[in-house]
Amino acid sequence: MNTISIDIETFSDVDISKCGSYKYAESPNFEILLFAYAVDGSEVQVVDLANGEPIPQEILEALTDDKVIKWAFNANFERICLSRYLSDLGFLRTAFLSPESWRCTMVWAAYMGLPLALAAVGSVLGLEEQKMTEGKALIRFFCSPCAATKTNGGRTRNLPCHAPDKWAIFKAYNKRDVEVEMTIQQRFSKFPVPDFLWDEYHLDQEINDRGIRIDMELVDNAIAVDARSREELTERMKRLTGLDNPNSVQQMKGWLSQHGVETDSLDKKAVLELLKNAPSELSEALSLRQQLAKSSVKKYIAMKNVTSADHRARGTFRFYGANRTGRFSSKNIQLQNLPQNHLADIEYARALVRQGDFESLNILYDSVPDVLSQLIRTAFIPKEGRKFIVADFSAIEARVLSWLAKEQWRMDVFANDGDIYCATASRMFHCNVVKHGENGHLRQNGKQAELACGYGGSVGALKAFGALESGMKEDELKPLVDAWRAANPHIVDFWWAMDRAAKECIKERSKTVTHGIQFICQSGMMFIELPSGRRLAYAKPRIGENKFGGESITYMGLNTAKKWVRIESYGPKLVENITQAISRDILCYAMQSLRHMDIVAHVHDELIIECEASASLSAVCEQMARTPPWAKGLLLRADGFACSFYQKD
Repeated sequence: MNTISIDIETFSDVDISKCGSYKYAESPNFEILLFAYAVDGSEVQVVDLANGEPIPQEILEALTDDKVIKWAFNANFERICLSRYLSDLGFLRTAFLSPESWRCTMVWAAYMGLPLALAAVGSVLGLEEQKMTEGKALIRFFCSPCAATKTNGGRTRNLPCHAPDKWAIFKAYNKRDVEVEMTIQQRFSKFPVPDFLWDEYHLDQEINDRGIRIDMELVDNAIAVDARSREELTERMKRLTGLDNPNSVQQMKGWLSQHGVETDSLDKKAVLELLKNAPSELSEALSLRQQLAKSSVKKYIAMKNVTSADHRARGTFRFYGANRTGRFSSKNIQLQNLPQNHLADIEYARALVRQGDFESLNILYDSVPDVLSQLIRTAFIPKEGRKFIVADFSAIEARVLSWLAKEQWRMDVFANDGDIYCATASRMFHCNVVKHGENGHLRQNGKQAELACGYGGSVGALKAFGALESGMKEDELKPLVDAWRAANPHIVDFWWAMDRAAKECIKERSKTVTHGIQFICQSGMMFIELPSGRRLAYAKPRIGENKFGGESITYMGLNTAKKWVRIESYGPKLVENITQAISRDILCYAMQSLRHMDIVAHVHDELIIECEASASLSAVCEQMARTPPWAKGLLLRADGFACSFYQKD
């Protein structure tokens, strides 16, 4: 036996969409209903566990044998659920099955630039046998508790005996999923996932299994404080506006209209704009609305939902969540978009929330919701007797982009540990710019230009990065873009070198190489091969026409609404994909080199390590700053700090 392809159907009274697979499988009422498997590509077998059929002994033994490769679509779910099942049988002495022998067809699909759902992958590939559409309804029927009604005799769960015909279809559905997964593997066989990427996947699974500790005292009291705060703010809004429901957008817009203020939206940006010129009465109401709109409590509730009995939140990272670049994404708690903290007395504010002291918080701070928002990060804590080391790469994308484009003056800035924003402003405005010193006011312009212009962005990008809010004038923006491009000619050349290489690759169906980046067309795909050896995939590439009448690069992919559509791209956008993908590879290289330490989380280009009090921060930063062997000449730097709770330094 070399491989087993697996799919399971399960029951739990825990909502997996809110709590994740780890908490789902912890429920006392968790149960595996069906276990479908195929050994070495043979015919799929279905074990009806719900009706008392046993999983064969040799299959149970294979599940714990790391020499046998286990395949599943979204394999984390199967691995965690089977860990619980095998533990209950006494087959497993560790908390979870080792991820080392597991492979995930969903990761393979993501590597190929395809959707992250089995049905969608089957549809895109045009498989003869598709995932059965009846599945969703059957899962709702058999896999979750049901409402007790007179019709169903007051039962709270549907068993196979309650609907034998549906159960027979459910077994066929379970079998079909394995068949579809195996067909996908066959279709992908000419494009194997590199072994080093599976190593990264296994490390990701180890981090998900380890989890990160949550300060539940802080979380519970933050939720309680938020409820009290919302109640008081709502009452103040009612008194001020006379509205029955001041949280209603429609009612609030009507009230503002009665007071001479018209607005199409009441989102954060619109409210900030209205506050600039609002009279005092309206200003107070808008400020209260702003506080009520803070969604900080949702993060605390998500933490409470996901956290296991040992106070650790597991399964918060999705490997290859962004299939355009291969970057990680978050799930359940969403660590990738946590609010920053700027409280000078953060430890004191944190102590007040842990005590549930709403009165003191209300007296000492202008906005209780804002305090709760800034304290979200601090809910992540190391276990007793340990500390966190938080370390991140300095200007990683700017460094990678400069290295790829061979923009030497920027490389010199990094070599001398200079400030890239000051250096950029100096080049743009032809003067010396020093942070908090000579021409220091120009540093902000340099920063805005760096953030907005590196991937071909122009006036619109500057606005999106808050140029107008930071005090710049509309007529200053285009000259700023021109100045940045003039200061970075090699980067501009790099954009269009990538554009030409991609177009030539698509037109000629041949390999093109520029700046150490390879473009390869093969079997209806365009691959961009990175220096690490990893490939970015673009399905069904074509040359199209852009809105200006010129040639454009198009391919099939997922848009922001997760729809499979034809997407238009061009050189600077490809450069963004490549730069962010290489930055991701550097993070993974650092994670592998620090694997002997307990990495509990990573946020963008930052690692959070739970370690002994004696662990060396400088050693961690030094290790992170080591350049991978495939990136000679790239200058890296990592900075960090130690702390007793997670925060932004």
